[in-house]
Amino acid sequence: MGRGKGSNRNSRIASYSSSSSTTAPYNTTSSSNSSSSSSTWWSNFCSSALRTKPQVSPSENSVRVVGDGLVRRLGLLDLVLIGVGASIGAGIFVVTGTVARDVGPGVTISFALAGAVCVLNALCYAELASRFPALVGGAYMYTYTAFNELTAFLVFAQLMLDYHIGAASIARSLASYVVTILELFPIFKGMPNWIGNGEEFLGGALSINLLAPILLVLLTIILCRGVGESSALNSFMTVLKIIIVIIVVFVGAFEVDVSNWSPFAPNGVKSILTGATVVFFAYVGFDAVANSAEESKRPQRDLPIGIMGSLLICIALYIGVCLVITGMVPYKFLGEDAPLAEAFSSKGLKYVSVLISIGAVAGLTTTLLVGLYVQSRLYLGLGRDGLLPALFAKVHPKRHTPIHSQVWVGIVASVLAGLFNVHVLSHILSVGTLTGYSVVSACVITLRWNDKTASQVLSSSWLEGVICLITVACCGFGAGLFYRVSASFIFLIVAVIVASIASLALIFHQAYADPPGFSCPWVPTLPALCIFLNMFLFAQLHYEGWVRFVILSIITIGVYAFYGQYHADPRTEETFVYQRAPLEPVEEA
Repeated sequence: MGRGKGSNRNSRIASYSSSSSTTAPYNTTSSSNSSSSSSTWWSNFCSSALRTKPQVSPSENSVRVVGDGLVRRLGLLDLVLIGVGASIGAGIFVVTGTVARDVGPGVTISFALAGAVCVLNALCYAELASRFPALVGGAYMYTYTAFNELTAFLVFAQLMLDYHIGAASIARSLASYVVTILELFPIFKGMPNWIGNGEEFLGGALSINLLAPILLVLLTIILCRGVGESSALNSFMTVLKIIIVIIVVFVGAFEVDVSNWSPFAPNGVKSILTGATVVFFAYVGFDAVANSAEESKRPQRDLPIGIMGSLLICIALYIGVCLVITGMVPYKFLGEDAPLAEAFSSKGLKYVSVLISIGAVAGLTTTLLVGLYVQSRLYLGLGRDGLLPALFAKVHPKRHTPIHSQVWVGIVASVLAGLFNVHVLSHILSVGTLTGYSVVSACVITLRWNDKTASQVLSSSWLEGVICLITVACCGFGAGLFYRVSASFIFLIVAVIVASIASLALIFHQAYADPPGFSCPWVPTLPALCIFLNMFLFAQLHYEGWVRFVILSIITIGVYAFYGQYHADPRTEETFVYQRAPLEPVEEA
């Protein structure tokens, strides 16, 4: 009996030992599988993030035709007017005067310097617009080809946040101007603030504006109807705006007192440079032309001309307004809210103030219209590449517009404009623009390397070049910070010297090929200078803009990790990417 108990006990021990011996390897295997799974996930993430889109030559005819495409209806004049419409809003009647209060007559030089920096960036955009197939995507597509999938997704996210907030902010400004014009008629006097000026509720958490979403809905409907209709509206409003600006400059020229231009720089040269960093963003918008590639009749020829032509027109208009406003009234007496209108009113020319209000409405309308147009085309590009749901990739078979993307863009802007005072977020804007400009400049350089054969471009050489580009960017940001905090001039010189050394390494340690089509001059010097100057301006932004850049980048990486990497496929020949639109307009039912 005791033996039986002992036997049972021994059998239980043996059973336990046997169980333990089989469980231990299982636990080890489970742990090993978990570690292997994590390693596999990270490996897949890295391989996906580093994927690139194969570049297709503009003349290549191997692009697969799939489904319905956009229609090529935009000529050279349309593209120029899109660029002008996107760049010049109400700011030409306001920013010129507000900056002149701080800078003096030297604000003309500020606009000229800022315009020159934009011309450098425009040259980079012009080369890429010329050498790529006529497809939507702009900076996102260039980055996807030159660098990798994740970087392209990050660029898209930074640009898109700028576009969403900017569209909502412009819509509220447009609503305010419309109300101002309506109140010129007695029947509309005394309209409640919640109609067009915004009225706060819940302690400022909400700011209701009824007219802004209505205006956005109307513009969204026009954009959904077709690029022909939206282009016609943009052309009409842009031409009206240009005519009004020319009238303002012409009439004001007869009221100029040249003695008001002396002293030309009352606050010194530094104030002129600071003014240039402020007014740089008045030129932003010429890059919208690059996103019109798939709807351009002759993209390889017209896109570079459209980009450069629209920017040069904007520079001329801004400088003309600056000369008039600083010549009419001493800079110290310029108003804060409506300096140009007040300057003409002080000369007894009140009818010009009415023209300025009409011009402001036209300017804001075109800026908003083009902004909504560009957003939908960017969503269309990501939908085709799989980084966003396929819904965004659909094009209406009769209207030939990405209606789903367009409606989505309109909904986001309407909600933001109708419920929130997005003006308070203006100080975090332009982050995406400067990011996009810097990356596009880097794309010009790296794609010149990629033009060489695989045997000529070594991976170590490519990595060395990228390190040089990052060094230039960091030096530009550092120089901007030193300038911002008024640090010793020696620090600025050191940053410039280090950036120059990195640029020299790009010149002498890399081989460059000549691209097809328009060629940006002085590569890699000019693109490297663009990167330095853009990052210098990035350092002048509000610190909350830097925080926004970091937080949005983290969120974007998370979205890519859990969605984008599993659905994206950059392979040209197998995906719903390159659709060839008909050359002639299709009759709409």
